[in-house]
Amino acid sequence: MTALIALIRKDLVRYLRDKRALMLHLLMPVVLAAFFGSLFGGNPDAGASKIDIGLVLQDQSPVGQKIAAGLKAEATLRVTELRADEAQAQVRAGKLPVAVVIPDGFGQTAADALFSGRNKPQLPVYYDPSQATVLAMVKGLLTQHVMQVTTASVMGAQGTQTTERYLADLPAIDKRNAGQAQLGEFLDGLKKFQSQRAAAATAAPASALTSASASAAAAPADAAQGGMSVPFSTSDQALSSGPKYNGYAHSFAGMGVQFILFMGIDMGIGILLARQLGIWNRLLAAPVSLPTILLARAISGAIIATGLMCAMFACAMLIFKVQIASAAGFIGLVVCFGLMTAAFGLFIAAFGKTPEAARGIAVFATLILVMLGGAWVPSFIFPEWMQKLTLVVPTRWAIDGLDAVTWRGLGLDGALLPMAVQLGFALVFGAVAVWKFLKDQQR
Repeated sequence: MTALIALIRKDLVRYLRDKRALMLHLLMPVVLAAFFGSLFGGNPDAGASKIDIGLVLQDQSPVGQKIAAGLKAEATLRVTELRADEAQAQVRAGKLPVAVVIPDGFGQTAADALFSGRNKPQLPVYYDPSQATVLAMVKGLLTQHVMQVTTASVMGAQGTQTTERYLADLPAIDKRNAGQAQLGEFLDGLKKFQSQRAAAATAAPASALTSASASAAAAPADAAQGGMSVPFSTSDQALSSGPKYNGYAHSFAGMGVQFILFMGIDMGIGILLARQLGIWNRLLAAPVSLPTILLARAISGAIIATGLMCAMFACAMLIFKVQIASAAGFIGLVVCFGLMTAAFGLFIAAFGKTPEAARGIAVFATLILVMLGGAWVPSFIFPEWMQKLTLVVPTRWAIDGLDAVTWRGLGLDGALLPMAVQLGFALVFGAVAVWKFLKDQQR
């Protein structure tokens, strides 16, 4: 027992003296986790960032002005008015993801095409090919505002001339087909409605106008503008069992798993270097058994891995407001993952031929494990078949388990299965590694 403790202490002291290893395994994952966490939403209390778009307003009619005002009022957009050549240059240079052009005469042409469907005007939209998602969102908002403003201009009291043009374009009453007859009836009714509204606005006394203005001021903006609008609004409720979602929680889990696995690789390479330098043979010549030496390496590796993960999440809690819903579940997961990492390092040492060859293969294998485990991007983004495939990857269980005990708030129950899977992989890696070491010793 004394020899085991001495070997563990020796490994811990040696690791803590290696400033390069500390920087690589502790500082780098914190920096990368902060970067990826900001990409995945970061802290929701910080507020969502706006999307910058360009607007080329060539149509100075009331319709064009109202469409531009609606886009500028959107909480998710930051609109900058530009000339057409400036907008194209900024999108081409990647400074703007999308730029929208409202061409001259668009308002009138759009009103004329609303019911006829002919001669529809085009809205040029310039976009960065790498920003297709932003393009879809901007086109949706643009459609909403164009429909609302255009229908308001056609159906309001000022749209009488447009209605009369629609009626003039229809054939004579006795020559209309069924669809044209229905459209004619609708336009006749719309014309009467517009005339009544115009007459009521002209005949209303000043006191009535004042009252109407007050009512209009109290009404929602959509009702004041008139026209067709989106017939619903969403009530967004973010649901989780525990703390509010924090994008940094997943990123720290992913980057922590990645760099702690790199630490496991370094532990395995260290054993190979000791073999190469003859230090391993001197250890075996001492009155200490091979299983004791391997157990000491595994325990010291697990302690280092556990300490690193706890230090990383301490930074996440202090700086990025990550919350841990279940301390017991978190500690259990971290310890089990530390044991799996230590066993993984022994596995590398057992089957590695030379430090150089083993490092290359081990780094490649670790990157595959990290990628499939969802450390870089969440696993729910994967195709369905890949989500099922990655259930045989230990890193997937480690990251999902850390998500469960942080922002998902599932408690110890949500951590038990990932803990069991980590321990299972630790036993497999460790048993195979010990078998290989013992086999090599007998030669």
